[in-house]
Amino acid sequence: MHMERKKASDYPQELLDLFDLYVHGDLNRRGFLEKAQKFATGSVTALALFESLRPNYAWAQQVPKDDKRIATEYITVPSPEGNGSIRGYFVGPAGVTGKLPGVIVIHENRGLNPYIEDVARRLGTEKFMAFAPDGLTSVGGYPGDDEKGGAAFRQVDRNKMQNDFHAAAKWLKARPDCTGKIGAVGFCFGGGIANNLAVRMGADLAAAVPFYGGAPPAEEVSKIKATILVHHGALDTRLVGAWPAYEAALKANGVNYSGYVYEGAQHGFHNDTTPRYDETAAKLAWKRTLEVFEKTLRG
Repeated sequence: MHMERKKASDYPQELLDLFDLYVHGDLNRRGFLEKAQKFATGSVTALALFESLRPNYAWAQQVPKDDKRIATEYITVPSPEGNGSIRGYFVGPAGVTGKLPGVIVIHENRGLNPYIEDVARRLGTEKFMAFAPDGLTSVGGYPGDDEKGGAAFRQVDRNKMQNDFHAAAKWLKARPDCTGKIGAVGFCFGGGIANNLAVRMGADLAAAVPFYGGAPPAEEVSKIKATILVHHGALDTRLVGAWPAYEAALKANGVNYSGYVYEGAQHGFHNDTTPRYDETAAKLAWKRTLEVFEKTLRG
């Protein structure tokens, strides 16, 4: 029942902010619908607004699953300090001999959905090996629906889930066909995890690219040895407000970093399955991301 593709500018900012609260679990579906009621007009109900803001995965596919340039498989990796194991989507360029650098791709607070799998495939077409772990493995994995994924996400112990992603990154780095140089890219929750991995892994992580992710505590920034590339949407006021303090800590600790705030872009602007997608910002941020990975992982 998805309508034609809409853009963020088709909605009042207040409604987008309400949806942001819903996405981050600060408002349940019913709460969103109640507050969205005032934006309902005639035939467009609050529920129709909700449906139109939700992900539509038919929009997202940039690289088909059976693209001849890549080879894909699901692999389960042991995670003794986490939930025992974590399953993920592994993508590599097809027919490549010799070692490749790796990128771990970390999902939002919904699990390994089709958009994140597509991001992993995009990296495969750029001659990286990519691994996108599913933080919901211990509760049965991504359930095929983002709302159910969000509910499942809240059931997983957050510290154990962080350990699962750390185990996945270490596994990727240690693969015999990996050069041992790896980077991390993450979105929303995953952006925070990319920052967390930079702190935890020190020199074992070459680059971290958090898209609208939470910053690590300032006192931990001294442990970062990776190159950091930060992306934020200007209208994502909560996270943009926290960026100057993170930037100051990166500077103070001599971390090689760059950061960009994209004018007019919302939280989630890279996710091409929702109206919050901003094509100009997303493409520029992705180009910058690939440039950093080329330089730090292959340079």
